[in-house]
Amino acid sequence: MDLNQKRTRTVDRVDSVDPDLVSPESTPMCPFPDEVLEPVLSLINSHKDRSSVSLVCKDWYNAERWSRRHVFIGNCYSVSPEIVVGRFPKIRSVTLKGKPRFSDFNLVPEDWGADVYPWLSVLAKAYPFLEELRLKRMAVSDESLEFLAMNFPEFKALSLLSCDGFSTDGLKAIATHCRNLAELDIQENGIDDLGGDWLSCFPETLTTLQVLNFASLNSEVSFSDLEKLVTRCKSLRVLKVNRTINLDQLQKLLLRAPQLTELGTGTFTQDLVTRPVADLEATFGSCKNLLTISGLWDTNSLYLPVIYPACASLTFLNLSCAALRSFELAMLLIHCKSLRRLWVLDTVGDMGLEAVGSWCPLLEELRVFPADPFEQENVAGVTESGFVAVSRGCPKLHYVLYFCHQMTNAAVATVVQNCPGFTHFRLCIMNLGQPDYVTNEPMDEAFGAVVRTCPNLQRLAVSGLLTDLTFEYIGKYAKNLEILSVAFAGSSDLGLKYVLGGCPRLRKLEIRDCPFGNAALLSGLTKYESMRSLWMSACNLTMNGCRVLAKEMPRLNVEVMKDEDSEDSQAHKVYIYRTVAGPRRDAPPFVLTL
Repeated sequence: MDLNQKRTRTVDRVDSVDPDLVSPESTPMCPFPDEVLEPVLSLINSHKDRSSVSLVCKDWYNAERWSRRHVFIGNCYSVSPEIVVGRFPKIRSVTLKGKPRFSDFNLVPEDWGADVYPWLSVLAKAYPFLEELRLKRMAVSDESLEFLAMNFPEFKALSLLSCDGFSTDGLKAIATHCRNLAELDIQENGIDDLGGDWLSCFPETLTTLQVLNFASLNSEVSFSDLEKLVTRCKSLRVLKVNRTINLDQLQKLLLRAPQLTELGTGTFTQDLVTRPVADLEATFGSCKNLLTISGLWDTNSLYLPVIYPACASLTFLNLSCAALRSFELAMLLIHCKSLRRLWVLDTVGDMGLEAVGSWCPLLEELRVFPADPFEQENVAGVTESGFVAVSRGCPKLHYVLYFCHQMTNAAVATVVQNCPGFTHFRLCIMNLGQPDYVTNEPMDEAFGAVVRTCPNLQRLAVSGLLTDLTFEYIGKYAKNLEILSVAFAGSSDLGLKYVLGGCPRLRKLEIRDCPFGNAALLSGLTKYESMRSLWMSACNLTMNGCRVLAKEMPRLNVEVMKDEDSEDSQAHKVYIYRTVAGPRRDAPPFVLTL
């Protein structure tokens, strides 16, 4: 196995290096003593680069082991917490991901797993000095949050993204007991919101808070306590409040914290405002460090100009909660010429996107979300016209997520010709199986143009009417592709075979409602150990096919999720991932590990 193969195999693996795999020629002696090597390695932040460094020789392996302070675990079942603490003795920060991404679309059953408590119980013994924990799609109970608050006296930062199982009672424990807290970031969680009194649990002595985000919660908090907290935390740089905070209250907070770099507003309209709109504008104008604005719930053309004085320095504008019309967006963007990232709803229409192309020449990322993803009739939204307009005016665009109801092959080809630097291209045509609406041809040539024209492409989501030709293009040209998402596409097993036979850097493959069966699955035997995971649901897999894969690849966990309606011979939902921890011990009865 050459070094490139080893690197591919070890991406995102906390246990990425077995010292016995290191080349004997490279191990006799390291020219650098540990006291020199460890400080140098501590400057390397990328987990991929650190994994590569640890492959050089046993001395570098050991130096990397002792100098690492942060660990990223892309799948909580790919490794056990015991292996982690045995490998890295001085970790201060842990990032941990749990459920497959398709859990965001309710495709993963409840109680599937990914409980954080077994991790916390091990980390508490090995890392009592732990300072940061960042969780995504993990099951987090109130008891786990209380355990976290009580067992890590130096704890400083908690981020929960798309987690579930906890309530605001758990937040009370964090606020009460984490005396050095610098970050509390709560985003898009399935939280049981029992009230806003959790915010009043922060001790009056707490002055260390730098990040506070509770935008996704619904309950009203004590504004008096929030104002006092913001006032005494002089280093606060990120504040994202929920929609219960009105404009008058927001102005008071900004007067207390003009140093903010990221602001998430509350409701941005008000029947009765006690101060003139000009005063609100002046307050925003005094926030000289603002780089990001989000929230703006229920805003309209009367109050939107309030933020204009703060727009010149903005690099990220998140309008995914603000149903702006095209002229409102256009008037706003005139003031946002430094913008690099923009999220909008499709209510802006093609004319709004034309304004993006006209006023945002530095734009690098665009996400267009549907205001009503379930509406299929009388939908205006955005079309290929707006997409092309953005690409003409934003040559630096390299990340796009674009929801629409119609698209053409020619438009996509034009977009990638204008912006060949795409690294992330996620086109979601919401009408299932929609062809090129002008020619009525499949959308194969659109995605063929993407993978041919964009050599740096890392993530791709395909949609529309697609045949196996699309996947032939992907396998042949997408040499740097790492993540591929496929739904309602393909003609036969050959499509998946093309992808698994190409795409040398592929690490995550997500497939639903496609005609791929056992032959396609088993064609990837040489690929799966270099990948993080494969998800397949509503395809043509059988239990026998999955058993063959599990037998041939014992270092993979092959999990089949059964439900009441699934036939015994069918494998309706299959999740496959590499692991050094073996079959998981907490699998519920409906998860069969083969």
